[in-house]
Amino acid sequence: MIKEKLKNIISQGEGLTIEFKKAKNDLPTNLFETVCAFLNKQGGEIILGISDDKEIVGINPDKAELLTKQIANLSNNPQKLFPSFLLEPKIIEYKEKTLIYIFVPISSQVHKTANKIYDRSTDGDFVLNSDVQIKQLYIRKSNDYSENKIYPFLFENDFADGVVERVRKIIRIYRPNHPWNQLNDKEFFKVAGLYRKDFASGKEGFIPNTI
Repeated sequence: MIKEKLKNIISQGEGLTIEFKKAKNDLPTNLFETVCAFLNKQGGEIILGISDDKEIVGINPDKAELLTKQIANLSNNPQKLFPSFLLEPKIIEYKEKTLIYIFVPISSQVHKTANKIYDRSTDGDFVLNSDVQIKQLYIRKSNDYSENKIYPFLFENDFADGVVERVRKIIRIYRPNHPWNQLNDKEFFKVAGLYRKDFASGKEGFIPNTI
């Protein structure tokens, strides 16, 4: 089923929600620019191992498993993608070539990579350079997702006693190498999407619908 879907995606070619990237032995340097743009716009699908002109060049089969692990780990690393958003890439054999398929959903949050915020158009990814552009993106997200409403007078001591520490303890037990384990509580809240600043209104605080 995924192969038939892949055939349709390739036939459509690149556009607002489709991106092809060459990747033989290493991840493309601009991969997370597209991931960030898709999360911020309306989601999309990335296929590694295909050129811009739809040529199926494939990736090194011996590197496929490593590359998928790198994608998952980097997507879950707030130093690479902030807020982090765990992706689950899939290895696909298609026309005797090995490809990696990445589905990126639309996100309710505004994401950045390399400390830059990316958006998407039919021409590809682009950086939001002005405060006006960034504010417009936050407004768009706020209008689309009610859970983005910030409550500036909701504080950590309003949470149930010990709930944050219990959650963090569970992460440490089941994911001891998870990058969130190195964060302090305030950084943890931001990365987990529990606390953010709205650059359109200037408000910052907790988002109770995500708690």
